[in-house]
Amino acid sequence: MQQFEFSDISRILTPILARHGGDASRLLQVLLEVQDVCHFIPSKAIDLIAAHFGVPRVNVEGVVGFYSFLSTHPVGEYRLLFSGNITDQMLGKDELMQYLCNKLWVEPGKVSEDGLVSIASTSCTGMCDQGPAALINGWPLTKLDHNRLDLIAELIRSRKPVADWPAMLFEVADNIHRGDVLLGQPSEPGAAIRATLARGAKETLAEVDKSNLRGRGGAGFKTASKWSFCHAAIAEEEGGIICDVGGHPERFIVCNADEGEPGTFKDRVLLNSYADLVFEGMTVGARVVGASKGFLYLRGEYRYLLQQLEAVLKRRREAGLLGENILGQTDFSFDIEIHLGAGAYICGEESALIESLEGKRGRPRNRPPFPVTYGYKGRPTVVDNVETFACAAKIAEKGGAWFAAIGTAQSTGTKLISVSGDVARPGIYEYPFGVTVSQILDDCGAEGRSYAVQVSGPSGTTISWKEFERKIAFEDLPTAGALMVFRRKRDLFQAAQNFADFFAHESCGFCTPCRVGTELQKKIMSKIASGYGTASDLEELKRLGHILKTMSHCGLGSSAANPVLDILEKFPDMVESKLKAFAFKPAFDLDGALATARTITGRDDDWAHL
Repeated sequence: MQQFEFSDISRILTPILARHGGDASRLLQVLLEVQDVCHFIPSKAIDLIAAHFGVPRVNVEGVVGFYSFLSTHPVGEYRLLFSGNITDQMLGKDELMQYLCNKLWVEPGKVSEDGLVSIASTSCTGMCDQGPAALINGWPLTKLDHNRLDLIAELIRSRKPVADWPAMLFEVADNIHRGDVLLGQPSEPGAAIRATLARGAKETLAEVDKSNLRGRGGAGFKTASKWSFCHAAIAEEEGGIICDVGGHPERFIVCNADEGEPGTFKDRVLLNSYADLVFEGMTVGARVVGASKGFLYLRGEYRYLLQQLEAVLKRRREAGLLGENILGQTDFSFDIEIHLGAGAYICGEESALIESLEGKRGRPRNRPPFPVTYGYKGRPTVVDNVETFACAAKIAEKGGAWFAAIGTAQSTGTKLISVSGDVARPGIYEYPFGVTVSQILDDCGAEGRSYAVQVSGPSGTTISWKEFERKIAFEDLPTAGALMVFRRKRDLFQAAQNFADFFAHESCGFCTPCRVGTELQKKIMSKIASGYGTASDLEELKRLGHILKTMSHCGLGSSAANPVLDILEKFPDMVESKLKAFAFKPAFDLDGALATARTITGRDDDWAHL
């Protein structure tokens, strides 16, 4: 195991800290670089980093402990993280992971005695269309099988640098099977910006409003309203309005590319092959709201895209589409910086993402105030999804009426769908809103064998074969963009258990209902899966679901029970077949223990019972 002296840590940190300066918002980026070099965050490094940024040591420790890609204990020089999504499990992930552990003489979740390798599971890596997948030192491995794992084991044993491994191990395909206005109609870089400048910022906002574009990240908030609120907001301090270097009220544009919802990978494809369109949309948004700085928050699992995205930004600056005086307009300067995440699903929530951008733990904020009035560093901030910005660029170029004519009245435009699971052709499908689930299943080769579909990932909805004529639309089946398909022989309880494990792992721990509720839900699901479940456990799951939905601080907790409650409602026979015929009497009746308290307080409402 490699040991680091204080002088070693200082030598490693000096150039890293010099690159990032003294702004504490760079803390997470610094920690990621230290993790890369040292394979963990040494205690001595925490002291030096805290001193450099002028923050308490406990703040740095808190950030390290929050993100799953950071560690205060050494991980292997070769760190393998197998994607643990249900689609990877369906493709044999567990057996393959154990196979590689046996080849390399290492236990799952442990580091080998010589410190060479560690193998563990992680949340979905966004490669569901080409699994089983894994990450090796942050680089994606796809289509894993025994032959590929034999090669990987040989490369690790020979200590060959990952950069020198065969390129075929890291191939990531877009797998676009159906395109429409985003994927099937190319746009010239700069076309949307030129149209915006010709039309004017106010008029462009009117076109976005006319388009009825709604956020593509899941919530579906109207984009024009968000942009309008941000444009109208100003940040003030005692000295007056807070302005950027150009003397304008300071505002920010943030692209949420923290695509962590299991089963979703559409943003990965947009960033890989349509990055110009995304950056174009961010620039249009900046002109409309009056922002001079933007951020792309890129999930840590997509770090392999960083270099090519930086190259796109460089090319756009050279073409006058980014930076100072865009397209010769002296009153329009805007630039974009890429900020890396570090394996925290909760950072997909916009206020948690902003906290992470500021170099903190990604804990959701209390709202109001909302980011459009009080966002990054207290300034008005627009946070939109990758796909939303791509749509905005198209609208700026072609007009709001053109976009509004596509889809349905309440759900205009198209939607990118990430399809995985039991289908012949997993990948990306773009449809006008209003397409039926049955149409998508036909197109992806699910044929007539599908039994259930998980729409919009674990936080979404499980539908049975009886509901396949429902439509993808905000007014029927809203989705962030994932469809995971299950054939009839699949155990849907296993899928729900996988999702319960996911939520328990990803809970940020801020609020008790989510921190405790997700863990209890996980334990009960495990108990049932082990053959010890009873009817009382099902009732307890329903009670937990009610608490999670109504009392959690943010959307993670309020949606954490969705897949469990859905299978209890729609597939009761499958769940009940796993139960014991007799019931266990609980050793402790928590609700009964509150009877005295209810008598004293005179309360007998729903919240006085557990």
